[in-house]
Amino acid sequence: MDERIIQVAKSWLSDGYDEETRKEVQRLLDGDPKELEDAFYKTLEFGTGGLRGIMGAGSNRMNRYTVGMATQGFANYLKQCFGQLRQIRVAISHDCRNNSANFARIVAEIFEANGFLVYLTKELRPTPELSYAIRYYGCQGGVMVTASHNPKIYNGYKAYWSDGAQVIAPHDKNIIAEVNKITDISQVKWHKAEPAENAIENATATPDQAANNADHILTNAELAELNGKGKIVMVGEKLDEVYLKDLSTLHLSPESVKRHHDMPIVYTPLHGCGVKIVPRALREMGFTNVHLVEEQCVNSGDFPTVQSPNPEEPTAMKMALDLADQVGAEVVCASDPDADRCGMAVRNSEGTMVLLNGNQMNCILTYYMLRRWKDLGRLDKDATASNTNNNSLDNRFPYIIKTIVTSNIMSDIADYFGVKWYNVLTGFKNIAEVIYHNEGKGIYVCGGEESFGFAVGEYVRDKDSPITVSLICECAAWCKDSGITLWELLQHIYHLFGERKDWLRSYTFPGIEGKKKIDSLVERFRQNPPKDIAGSPIVEFRDYLQQDYYAPEVKLAKSNVLQYIAQDGTVVSLRPSGTEPKIKFYFNLRCNPGEDVEAKAAAIDAQFKVE
Repeated sequence: MDERIIQVAKSWLSDGYDEETRKEVQRLLDGDPKELEDAFYKTLEFGTGGLRGIMGAGSNRMNRYTVGMATQGFANYLKQCFGQLRQIRVAISHDCRNNSANFARIVAEIFEANGFLVYLTKELRPTPELSYAIRYYGCQGGVMVTASHNPKIYNGYKAYWSDGAQVIAPHDKNIIAEVNKITDISQVKWHKAEPAENAIENATATPDQAANNADHILTNAELAELNGKGKIVMVGEKLDEVYLKDLSTLHLSPESVKRHHDMPIVYTPLHGCGVKIVPRALREMGFTNVHLVEEQCVNSGDFPTVQSPNPEEPTAMKMALDLADQVGAEVVCASDPDADRCGMAVRNSEGTMVLLNGNQMNCILTYYMLRRWKDLGRLDKDATASNTNNNSLDNRFPYIIKTIVTSNIMSDIADYFGVKWYNVLTGFKNIAEVIYHNEGKGIYVCGGEESFGFAVGEYVRDKDSPITVSLICECAAWCKDSGITLWELLQHIYHLFGERKDWLRSYTFPGIEGKKKIDSLVERFRQNPPKDIAGSPIVEFRDYLQQDYYAPEVKLAKSNVLQYIAQDGTVVSLRPSGTEPKIKFYFNLRCNPGEDVEAKAAAIDAQFKVE
């Protein structure tokens, strides 16, 4: 084994680490070398989704020390960028995972010790609400403690910037550089004023600290009184109210909801953050017949009813589908643990509930949004405020955003309605970058990615399941006004733009050897690109690491992604995951009339199979 790995591990036996950590590290040193190597061979890095890893002792694990060092590095960078401000502000939330509340408390206390004003949610709140809070409270940054949809052994740390989006280049690399300068945990400004278990509770305990419990934006006088001293402000119910109030302005068919308010709906939070906010959003929207999967409304980091709390997985949706058959629901929705992703199921022409993939969900919602914008006159550049409910374009252009691995049917729909579209790298932070780039020039209608992420409007700069679930149900009500179902709407869209088949193949190779294998596979496909895809010649090979691409005006950052575009419109993309030990293949098959779709898909699968 690399001697450096052993030395790093031994450094974790010092008195600076708690007794439980030291015992765990000693067990690793005395035990399986592979386990030791995986725990210490590298330091957790910010990827597509920030910091994410298996919980446990080690530099490559999620624990109070890696979280603390990342937070100190993030704090140092925020000081560099915003040091001229009287008070740097950050917002922090967390999901239901084991250790999430504890990690969020540690993050808050370190920021406070660095002199920051910290808005910390009183209890778990969704990722999109954290994104909203950053903008609402005028923060310069934020942290969401979550591992999204990963298995229960994982936790993570999503770092956000002042626009409410996850950090992008150059900030991500600069934060990593600052974290790497923290070579010893003694460099972290740990909260030492009182025992950690009492610090947050005492912050709201006394009348003279009532502002901590006020759940509001601090006034200039309150900020002046702080004078650069750290403070933790607990927030919750007020934030929920303003978040939902703003989301309510994005609805497009309130009359349809009134007519079909008793439409049966099933929702499950999969044990996560959506448990309160999503049902409340549906109630406030007007739906009166919402059924919850009660067993999955229990917040638990063990996710006791599912193997994986991922709405992409059919097994995670089984209880919701069973309930839908019991109550005769027409639509089923689910959110993942931090309630940013959304899964859905609808009844097909035979009346059977079928799960839709992320591309199909995005397809339906994009068509619905643009169709309703057109019906309401919002796509008419000559429209006046009086006939567009104060939503005239005012010389700004409407646009949508998709990622390069998401089905091109979204861009086809945009072209059909005469709306501009952007194609960005994987990760919702790249969608948010375009929104930021277009502030004052364009109006963001909606955007999404194939991994069950969608968002509408500019209040939130990340995937947003509360508004996505609301709009799915609203769209179902709108369809009922025309005597059709969501499934029939999807078939209508395919009739207009051609049938698509989209799927993902993901291969997991853990540890240091797995990383080498993933790197080798990517290089093999880079150096030896295929000549065709299932017989259709390759007309374009894109290497996003070697060439510059635009979305269209915004220059895309270099990324280790390969993409093959065939003459028939089929696209195959591959990329190593930024947060997991995986290599992913994205298949977007465009079908011509009369083709055997399944046979063609099987041929493509075989062509790109990885052993």
